[in-house]
Amino acid sequence: MAATRAFTVNGLRRRSLVVIVTHADSPERTRDWLAPLVPGFAEAVSAGQVEILSSAETHFTDGAFDPARVYAGLAEANDRARRHGRHGVYALVDASWGVGDVPGHAAFEAAANELFAQRWLAAVCQYDRRLFPRDDLDRASSVHPIAPEQALLRFAGTVSPRGLRVWGDIDLTNRPAFASLLEGLEKEPGEVVIDVSELGFIDVGSAQLLTLTAMARPRGATVVVCRDPVARVLRLIRADAFVVVRRVGDV
Repeated sequence: MAATRAFTVNGLRRRSLVVIVTHADSPERTRDWLAPLVPGFAEAVSAGQVEILSSAETHFTDGAFDPARVYAGLAEANDRARRHGRHGVYALVDASWGVGDVPGHAAFEAAANELFAQRWLAAVCQYDRRLFPRDDLDRASSVHPIAPEQALLRFAGTVSPRGLRVWGDIDLTNRPAFASLLEGLEKEPGEVVIDVSELGFIDVGSAQLLTLTAMARPRGATVVVCRDPVARVLRLIRADAFVVVRRVGDV
């Protein structure tokens, strides 16, 4: 309850559209217990600034998980937010819809990172540790850029130049999340610039993902902007044979 209250209050304060997706609880019950906790809640619901939906309405079609429906629903929420002058979408999801190893669950979570890079969506997935096996929790955490007990990864997509800006730390705990971000750049035409100049740490395994991304693209079309520590790691794994490395002082 505390996390849902804090998330809702923060979303309203930022003048965003707040979308809450329930599963274990119904939208009606969630609305009833949340209303007394959030100042101005009833007014926000009436104004369309808070929407509470069930996962059956957002994640499933004929009882089967439907990623396309989720993506379409988020895009529509963004459109509604823009029409009403909102500052993007705050989405809070009860992740217990994925209990029982739902096919495509982990792949969906990873692919959603590309939406976050567009900077109009902020989302929190709430996992009940009592419902998920440890392996499932670890797998889900690894594809989320921010999760308890793992390195903190932050990122934003860039338009001019086309590419990605990354900061924080990257290691084994969030490497799949980093991989999902790079995957979206592989088919990008022309030069892409991956700016990791504000990165605090990257391990060798994660740095190798930069090489794999460059190898999947035209030679010389993948630029990595970095500081000396990351440049040394890239040189150590011979990534500079595929990646154009630009040190910050040289840019």
